[in-house]
Amino acid sequence: MTYEVWLPFPAAELDGLPEGPDYRFWDGEGDFPADPADCDFYVVPYMKGSDVAVRPMAGMTSVKAVQTLSAGIDHVQPGLELLPRGVQLCNARGVHDASTAELALTLILASLRGIPDFVRGQDSEEWRSGFRPALADKNVLIVGYGAVGSAIEDRLAPFELARVARVARSARETARGPVLPIAALPELLPEADVVVLITPLTEQTKGLAGAEFLARMKDGALLVNVARGGVVDTKALLAELESGRLRAALDVTDPEPLPPGHPLWHAPGVLISPHVGGPTSAFFPRAQRLLVDQLNRFVNREPLHNVVLTTGS
Repeated sequence: MTYEVWLPFPAAELDGLPEGPDYRFWDGEGDFPADPADCDFYVVPYMKGSDVAVRPMAGMTSVKAVQTLSAGIDHVQPGLELLPRGVQLCNARGVHDASTAELALTLILASLRGIPDFVRGQDSEEWRSGFRPALADKNVLIVGYGAVGSAIEDRLAPFELARVARVARSARETARGPVLPIAALPELLPEADVVVLITPLTEQTKGLAGAEFLARMKDGALLVNVARGGVVDTKALLAELESGRLRAALDVTDPEPLPPGHPLWHAPGVLISPHVGGPTSAFFPRAQRLLVDQLNRFVNREPLHNVVLTTGS
């Protein structure tokens, strides 16, 4: 049996792909490379948005697996109901751990040490010295302790923190210590100097960092969002930033992209990066390893990794 695979990279760029399938290149631009009805394995174009991701899915009547290149799956969810029953949706767990964890650490350090202010001072040729907060001796709370959350803690380990608290959907034990359930947030938030959001965007987490969540954070605390913009209530965050009580470092926003004139651009105490946690030089080698492994498994009818749901179940 010959399978048809849609890839967002030319097959020649991926060493180790199994022989046999017909590989079709489609990166989300232009016309489809073939009839979607013949696609058996669909690798979703990376960083092209929900409209592109979903566009061929209504016609994919024979597809058996859909593979994202992001850990989050919210951009493909609108198309899942268009697929036949039994399609496995797989995410890219592990692909973005290193690059997203690096950015989370960068945002924390840049915000605490006042790097944006130094850059503005350099632009205006001003020597802006003075005391700044250090990361050492701080309490950090990681909300969404999965693979990326664990990678963030790995990178925080050398910084002489007072404490790292971990929260996820359900409680469990790890080699570094306990992971507490979401229900523990009201007790943990008042003690945290830095709160890092790295939870998936779901119905349960949409607006998680709302007015009540933010009000429980201690005065002067830093909120870092490397998850999805919708995890934070933007209006509630703006109120806290404009009062000067909290600071924020945001790789993602709601809305996104943040439009010109939006008050979040110039809110006091905020550092914004344009959703760059994943797209780095670390992306392609890890994406290649994942796709080669998944497609070899698919062709050999072995269980796929990172299956997050099966349609119709």
